[in-house]
Amino acid sequence: MNEYLNGTKLYGDDFSIDQIVKWHEEEVEGFSNLIDAGKGTYKYGYHQMNRIHGFNKIREANFKNVMGLGSAYGYEFFPIIEKIEHLVIVEPSSILFSNKIGGLVPDYIKPSVKGDLPFEDNSFDLITCFGTLHHIPNVSFVISELVRILKKDGYLLIREPIISMGDWQAPRKGLTKNERGIPVSFFEKEFQKYSLKTISKEYCFTNTHLLERTMGFLFKEPIYSYKQYVVVDKFIYRVLKKNIRYHATRLINKFGPQSIFYVIKKV
Repeated sequence: MNEYLNGTKLYGDDFSIDQIVKWHEEEVEGFSNLIDAGKGTYKYGYHQMNRIHGFNKIREANFKNVMGLGSAYGYEFFPIIEKIEHLVIVEPSSILFSNKIGGLVPDYIKPSVKGDLPFEDNSFDLITCFGTLHHIPNVSFVISELVRILKKDGYLLIREPIISMGDWQAPRKGLTKNERGIPVSFFEKEFQKYSLKTISKEYCFTNTHLLERTMGFLFKEPIYSYKQYVVVDKFIYRVLKKNIRYHATRLINKFGPQSIFYVIKKV
């Protein structure tokens, strides 16, 4: 287990199909249960993060075909919904869906347990994957599928936690059973396998939980939902990213960015 906790290997990426099936069964409604989806109280707070680190870096006039992996209600697309002609959302949950996003009716598709995506090569101009891969066991295979279905000159936006999120062998408050972060080194190794260009690579969510606990009472919404925080965070992470350790055991290593945001172009 040490090789997984220190980030040398990604836990779940070498699972058998039986292990993948079990993981999928445990995670399929994991997020919907966390947010009590049936109560209708969930608010999406990542628009500023997605704009500043992602959408602002791809200013295309429109996107003919867009896919969101694990995009649930599809709220992440609101900032660019008027630029999208056709939207597909691959979502395992039977609860987290929207009949309409802005003026667009999305097509919902459930993923296969293995992670195969039922689309032809070079199908999408834009693919988003925000906080999804860390819920999936065989991440390297899923990344290969995302690259396969992305068009040449198309964009892949990925935002994922890069710390272990604690020891997943035991229950963790506020987290699903199997989710764990993905080391930056894993992403870098995977991207090198394909004809990809990194347009942007920025760390984010620097000490966000600490700020929420100490200053959150001053704000009506989560602190990360404010543009001012996201802008300041872009400067703070440059100072503290040297503290990053996948599974922090020293206090100082808990002070640093916890996620990464990639803008990738297929070339």
